[in-house]
Amino acid sequence: MLELVKAGGWPMIPLLLLAVLALAIVVERFWSLRRKEVLPPGLGDEVRRWASGGQLDPAHIETLRRNSPLGALLAAALDVRDRPRVLIRERIEDTGRHQVHRMERFLNALGTIAAAGPLLGLFGTVVGMIQMFLGILDHGIGDVNQLAGGIGKALVCTATGMIVAIPALVFHRHFRSRVAGYVIEMEREATTLLDTLDDKNGALARVRGANQR
Repeated sequence: MLELVKAGGWPMIPLLLLAVLALAIVVERFWSLRRKEVLPPGLGDEVRRWASGGQLDPAHIETLRRNSPLGALLAAALDVRDRPRVLIRERIEDTGRHQVHRMERFLNALGTIAAAGPLLGLFGTVVGMIQMFLGILDHGIGDVNQLAGGIGKALVCTATGMIVAIPALVFHRHFRSRVAGYVIEMEREATTLLDTLDDKNGALARVRGANQR
């Protein structure tokens, strides 16, 4: 392995740095985008019970906001629960955009690594080929086997760039897909909470109307 790194020359250094960075991002995103961290089991049902039972004091809502991305979305709806449904939905959508941005953290960097890896590998190969042909210009072709070995060493950078880029691209698409799935489920939970709030507000309105009569 060390011999391959030496064969690739100095362009291998940024490639190895990209590989380490990509690995760190993948590990961090796997940890941060665990399902139980984004969509805690049973949280939606619990919040709807709060809403139905009137247990919506500020402490409950603030704890919910810090719980998870889903909790932050539901807390945003509860903050404006007495307003019209359209305004509540606007608040949910605004909060949702912020939560998606948080969940997609570092994914642009991972996509950049996937795009830059092959280009940087090709650059390293070109540099190696230039050095080899300059050597031929100074000393002649010499041994054909040695020439073939030089070409093989120059291609090490291209192979390394692909080794870095392919997993980065795969994980980039995987995390994007995971976030998109979470967003759909969060929207469904928010809509269900909206329906619960509508039912509760409608019941309160009917009670007030009956008392006034």
